[in-house]
Amino acid sequence: MRDIIYILTGYLAGSVLFARVFGWLLKKTDVTENTSDGNPGTANAFRNGGFLCGALTLVCDLLKGFLPVFLYARGSTSSLLALVIAAPVIGHVFPALYHFHGGKGIATTFGCLLGLLPNYYPAALLALLFIFFSLILRITPHYYRTLATYLGTELLLLVFARDPRIWIGFGLIFVAVAARMLTSKEEKTSPEVKLLWMR
Repeated sequence: MRDIIYILTGYLAGSVLFARVFGWLLKKTDVTENTSDGNPGTANAFRNGGFLCGALTLVCDLLKGFLPVFLYARGSTSSLLALVIAAPVIGHVFPALYHFHGGKGIATTFGCLLGLLPNYYPAALLALLFIFFSLILRITPHYYRTLATYLGTELLLLVFARDPRIWIGFGLIFVAVAARMLTSKEEKTSPEVKLLWMR
């Protein structure tokens, strides 16, 4: 029963799209209007809602991933940890509260992985790959960079994660995020890959 409660709570917490909530509360506006991707996430919250809206969205999107995983994972040996890890991101990407049309889930993914502390390496791998594909082997546009980062993180977790629940959980996150990205209305221009020193 504890497992089911955490999975459902994580999904429902993920389903709260804070960019929309704070955009309405602070600016009486939909932060996804007049955007190229229609994404109710941190970037559009900052861009269309202002600094406070963006900051609150970022913190809450991180927390809704962090808290369920952190509270559940303390001493848990259940194989259902994988579902608890993935539930907040699946909720954010496919929220029942918003007709299953949500955001990309990047901040919430970081929150879920940070919930595994003191196991820091899953979040560190995701962050390092985002940096690598942004600053060293630069992939543009952001759409392809995100997919490459998630795929690379899953492959590295398959190699380095001692706990299979971690790479299974992240694998579920990757599938959800990839499905959201592939079905988005965002214009998908051809990808470009450049080394930093080949501008």
